Parts: sequence; structure tokens; C-alpha cells
Amino acid sequence: QVQLEESGGGSVQNGGSLRLSCTYSRRTYYMGWFRRRAPGAEREGVAGVYNTGSRDWYADSVQGRLTISHDNAKNTLYLQMNDLSPEDTAMYYCAADCLGPDGVCGTWGQGTQVTVSS
Repeated sequence: QVQLEESGGGSVQNGGSLRLSCTYSRRTYYMGWFRRRAPGAEREGVAGVYNTGSRDWYADSVQGRLTISHDNAKNTLYLQMNDLSPEDTAMYYCAADCLGPDGVCGTWGQGTQVTVSS
């Protein structure tokens, strides 16, 4: 099973930036970032990358503000988050062994909290 470890969450003000990192033991077909805005809320896809052709996917709500990238040499997946707003406040999860952005994934990280204050 893929091992994942996230880091980089924190608290920022409206308009601020954060970078999330996720180290992984191996790449899978689709890896991505998901978030849950409140306990019990549905987890939603934010951004992801396919292993074939390095295609990226982004949710409409984050297009132009969030950028996903990976460093194969470091086995790390990044999510650069710019121009954050309070609506981006959520627990963010890295996931692997996914079928795609729909959240059907075999492995989940422990989550890292992002809080954006107005």
C-alpha cells in the first residue's frame, strides 16, 4: 500500500498563500488533493495529476489560484495555494490509488488543516 505523509497546512489571512506537501512511497495512476470544509461534509476534489502524460485536473473553484506539481526525485506532491479566501478553509487530504478526481481512492493521508481568516 502507498504510504502518504502531508505537511504545510496552517493559518493565513484572506489573500495569503500556503504550500502543501505530500510525500509518497510510489506514484499511482491518479494522485490528488481533496478537502472537507466541515466535519461531516462531503470531501471534494481540489486538484490532481494523472501518471500518464502528467495531465492535471482542477476544480472550477480553484482554477488559477491553486497549482499542483510533483517532484519525482523527492517523491513529493505539492499544492501551491495562492489568493486564499475563507471559503478555502478546510481539512486537506492527499490521496493515491485513485480512479480520478471523484474521490474513489485507495489510500488517504491523515489530513492537514488550512484556515483562512477574513
